Amino acid sequence: MKKIDKFVIKSFVGPLALTFFIVLFILIMQFLWMYIDDLVGKGLNVSILMELLFYFSLTFVPTALPLAILFASLMTFGNLGEYSELTALKSSGISLGRIMRPLMLLVGVIVIVAFLFSNYIVPYSNKEARSLLFDIRRKRPDISLQAGSFNNEIDGFSIKTAQKDPVTNRLDKILIYDQREHRGNVSVIYADSGYMNMSPDNSAMIMTLYNGYSFTEIEESKELTEKQKRHPSRKDYFKEQSYIVPLTGFDLERSSDNLYRSTSWAMRMDELKFFIDSIDIILDKRFDEYFDTYKKEFLYTMKLYPDAYAEDEMYPKDVIFIPEETYNTLDESTKVNTLDMALQHLREATTYVADTYDAIKMNIKSQRKYEADWHKKLTLPFACLIFFFIGAPLGAIIRKGGLGTPSVISVFFFVVWYVISMSAEKMVQGNVVSTVVGMWASSYLLLPIGIFLTYKAANDSAIMSLDTYIENIKKFFSFRRKKKNNKA
Repeated sequence: MKKIDKFVIKSFVGPLALTFFIVLFILIMQFLWMYIDDLVGKGLNVSILMELLFYFSLTFVPTALPLAILFASLMTFGNLGEYSELTALKSSGISLGRIMRPLMLLVGVIVIVAFLFSNYIVPYSNKEARSLLFDIRRKRPDISLQAGSFNNEIDGFSIKTAQKDPVTNRLDKILIYDQREHRGNVSVIYADSGYMNMSPDNSAMIMTLYNGYSFTEIEESKELTEKQKRHPSRKDYFKEQSYIVPLTGFDLERSSDNLYRSTSWAMRMDELKFFIDSIDIILDKRFDEYFDTYKKEFLYTMKLYPDAYAEDEMYPKDVIFIPEETYNTLDESTKVNTLDMALQHLREATTYVADTYDAIKMNIKSQRKYEADWHKKLTLPFACLIFFFIGAPLGAIIRKGGLGTPSVISVFFFVVWYVISMSAEKMVQGNVVSTVVGMWASSYLLLPIGIFLTYKAANDSAIMSLDTYIENIKKFFSFRRKKKNNKA
């Protein structure tokens, strides 16, 4: 490898790693902002949170990589142009294509790695991340007793305390309603003070109460009438009493790995292809079944014309049927009944067609979702290549390095690409456009821009120079003035 290749690669790798981790950090912060309510107050271990962030960070890699490549290529060639290094290389007879060659090879390797990552790592990380997030959402929050209000987080108990010492965890004037028998507030416990602590294995809560009493209404026979009931009760006093309450739902219970195995974002390309073909076969079969049912129940119905059918046949015999003549032979009451029956039959047929349409539409939408995710495993890596051919020549043209100008341009092109991709994906799922047209829309719209910029940069075009446009405008008005004077 020549020194120039090492120099260009070294200039590119640093900004690439920096921008990649910055973008990845921003995406992780966005995730935390979206799901902060599901994570706070659950008493999660740091290891669980780190595991969740790790899996989700892996799912963000295909999105962060194209923007990082665009940012890094803009910064690299902008720095080379700003410090006249690009000019020195070109004056030595080295073309822009030759300068970009080692980075083309490097980006090509990144594209292949990104494809393998999207096809094998991302489905697994998606499945693990979503499963863990589902388990965290199911986990009940830690018990937090607030003075002056009832706490109902423990199944079968409603607990209220007047005061709570945050240092010693001492509770004063404790009122507990035991509702485990599902008979209402028939069992009440009151204590002047007490403590509530978790068991060593966190599977139960130990309530130690002092100087109090318990009041319980004794259940009577259901056969007694209201007048016969005496409403007996029991009241016990205690100086010290301990209760052990088992806790369920407060621990993080991990679900099976098969929870999301049939979702599109948890599958590889071969698995997606299998599901797409399976849905296609099911659609054809259901369409035939729906149409046969429509013909039998609504189009050629034996309920309306039983005499026109042969035995055990679906279609009518060769009979001549003229509706107007047949209708005129009926008496008035029969005509009214016939019209009512025809209208009812039409309503049933319309309802059946509408329900069938909705069912087929849902199946097609499901198929489009699998097709979109199949193409997405190709479009995201390909976006890395497109953004390189946009960023590198654009950096050579504007000749501005650092973080300012490249960041603004990078965000602009990334937002354009993202908006086109998301809009086209929605159109694909809505069956407005075909999957190929929609999922590759951002690619074939931005690829010509990359080719155009590469061509202009290779020919040292000053398309980003404001002075050039001002000079052309002056020439235009000068030409118009001369032309007007010649006519005069």
